[in-house]
Amino acid sequence: MRALILPAVVAVAGLVAGCSFTSLTDRLNPHRVDVRQGNYVDQEMVARLKKGMTREQVRFALGTPLVTDVFHADRWDYVYIFRPGRGEPQQRVLSVFFVGDKLERVSGDVQSGDASGAAAAAQTERSRVIEIAPATKQ
Repeated sequence: MRALILPAVVAVAGLVAGCSFTSLTDRLNPHRVDVRQGNYVDQEMVARLKKGMTREQVRFALGTPLVTDVFHADRWDYVYIFRPGRGEPQQRVLSVFFVGDKLERVSGDVQSGDASGAAAAAQTERSRVIEIAPATKQ
């Protein structure tokens, strides 16, 4: 009889602990890491671009593009995704277009990197064309 009581108590304790585990995890609030992926491009970096810049000059100003497509050799895409530990993920896309080896135009949804930029990014439309000034001759 004594040999049956100990395994029964252990089994009941395991079942009770398993049932209450969900309520325990609902109360815990573990830390979740912010995940940043891709090329971070802000408005200051885009402001450095001038129409007629070479590919190397654009690469120096913005960094190496995340996406270069064989079928669209004259287009570079800079994609940035921010997934906060809590909240909705945010995505920014900047596309740089070349004609030959010279910068022709830039389009995307880049916002400045300040604290209010995240709120402003949620309110702006996803696609817009960014005007760039022609390069000045030196």
